[in-house]
Amino acid sequence: MHTATLPPPANPAPPQPVRGFPPAPRAGSSTGWAPPEASQRRRAPRTRRTVALVTLGTIAAGASTFVGNEAVLAIAFLFVISWPLERLFRRHPVPVRRLALRTDLAYAVSQPALQVAALVAGLVIGGLSLAWLPGLLVRPLVTSLPGWLQVVSGVLLFDLIVYWAHRWGHTVPLFWRFHAVHHSTKHLDWISGFRAHPFDGIMIAPAIFFLIAAGFDNTLTGVLALVQFLVGLGAHLNVRFKLRPLWPVVMTPEFHHWHHELSPAAHHSNYSTLLPVWDIVFRTYRMPRHERPQHYGISQHMPDGIARQLVHPLKGLRSDWHRWRADRHRRVALKATLRRMRRGDQADLATRADHVHRV
Repeated sequence: MHTATLPPPANPAPPQPVRGFPPAPRAGSSTGWAPPEASQRRRAPRTRRTVALVTLGTIAAGASTFVGNEAVLAIAFLFVISWPLERLFRRHPVPVRRLALRTDLAYAVSQPALQVAALVAGLVIGGLSLAWLPGLLVRPLVTSLPGWLQVVSGVLLFDLIVYWAHRWGHTVPLFWRFHAVHHSTKHLDWISGFRAHPFDGIMIAPAIFFLIAAGFDNTLTGVLALVQFLVGLGAHLNVRFKLRPLWPVVMTPEFHHWHHELSPAAHHSNYSTLLPVWDIVFRTYRMPRHERPQHYGISQHMPDGIARQLVHPLKGLRSDWHRWRADRHRRVALKATLRRMRRGDQADLATRADHVHRV
């Protein structure tokens, strides 16, 4: 008597390669990458080189606090708060000393320098964009609003702009080059939210210039940016509670974990970084009730280490720029050809109508 065997479950199709990045090697190859299974999270290997690097890095980080690097103290404070939550309500069995922990710690310690680089780039792009000119035009209207209405409209407008900036970070190949660094982490926990390229999200600089020029309080813009940063750190926690009543109200770990899921359907969803209402309005909201995200990361290649990850998006940038310009010229030429064809058809129709009228 033969026993029927069930076919193995089909694996989800990986996302399509993004232009500008080499395609990811197949899982199982000697140089390939496969997303870690939830039950097989591995501890980082301990070698003499690793111990030496960690020791030197700890000494350097501690010494940097004496020259004003408050990021080290912030990391210690965040660890003290987050570690009990991830131990008591742990979702994935990720060890504290996990793989790529040194890379994420390096991003966290380097925040002062990375933020300076992002600020300089943002000032240049925001100033050259001239987005502050229309802001000055609507400034009398904004300043005439009541204080509470200015706050509410500022919060909604700022969060809407961040939603579209984040969405463009996934859909525009040039922006995805830098945003892919953040999504390259294979584990989500208390420290993974710090992994981000300083040029990731600088396309929001023109919008911030517009808001400030329009008369919205600079303090409000800074507070909103800080709140979104802190909420984002909490959304990466490795915790198992769902907080289902808050799903449509504010970003939760469950909401953002789905955004980091490897499957294409989940990867292009949940772009909001504070209020999920924008995902609901623009139909990118995804919160399955009977499923939970399991695999994180990207299918494209991303090198290890903060230095190589910061340089990686810049490789081939010029060729992508020339390719984009060539595509743009082709689109403009195609539109011009279509317009000429429509004008020719209209002229032909007018000639025929005149001929029929004469007959």
